[in-house]
Amino acid sequence: MNGNVLIRVNDLKKYYNGGSIKALDGVTTDISKGEVVVVIGPSGSGKSTFLRSLNLLEKPTGGTIEFEGQDITSSKTDINKLRMKMGMVFQHFNLFPHLSILENMTIAPRKLLKMSKADAEAEAKRLLEKVALGDRANAYPSQLSGGQKQRIAIVRALCMKPDVLLFDEPTSALDPEMVGEVLDVMKDLARDGMTMVVVTHEMGFAKEVGSRVIFMDGGKIVEEGTPDEIFGDTSNERLKTFLAKVL
Repeated sequence: MNGNVLIRVNDLKKYYNGGSIKALDGVTTDISKGEVVVVIGPSGSGKSTFLRSLNLLEKPTGGTIEFEGQDITSSKTDINKLRMKMGMVFQHFNLFPHLSILENMTIAPRKLLKMSKADAEAEAKRLLEKVALGDRANAYPSQLSGGQKQRIAIVRALCMKPDVLLFDEPTSALDPEMVGEVLDVMKDLARDGMTMVVVTHEMGFAKEVGSRVIFMDGGKIVEEGTPDEIFGDTSNERLKTFLAKVL
């Protein structure tokens, strides 16, 4: 395995209804350290299924996924240990409503990484400052806007010190004016060298921040390349049709 490849996906399949629905139909790609891979495509193209397969939230029907050289589709894999290294940010923020923001951020590092309360809180407060929410540590989720909750969800994932962050349409549940504040945090992470796989409808983000863009349709990777290649003069008719609708 190339020492720079973090995730290697080979012939990944996810079938439903005895194979009549092919959510993923033979996806093969590598994701290298420090890359920001942006996955685009129409609804139902397999984008979220692909992303959720990377940490086995979806169990593949066939194919393999290697993470840091280990075949994670093997039955021998300790999936909980693996997920500690793969942060996940969902459309809906999944914050515990009865816990303060600080408690939401420190519960996993204390339980899973065995960090002391003081160390976990210090790291959480540092990350809150980074996303301009340092004054909200003692607030509760119900007291925050959607954009603030999503920024909290991102830094909560960072508290686990993951090797890769997976984003499943992180801005699609937000009001339009809140989208920018979340994308700004993601841009900062990209500049810091965080490896990210991002399923999104935000084409501006894909163009500006993506190091590689994957276009999916019908459970397959139809086209992949740099943002210039994907959004520039593509010869792929299916991609052209999709971009004509979303740009």
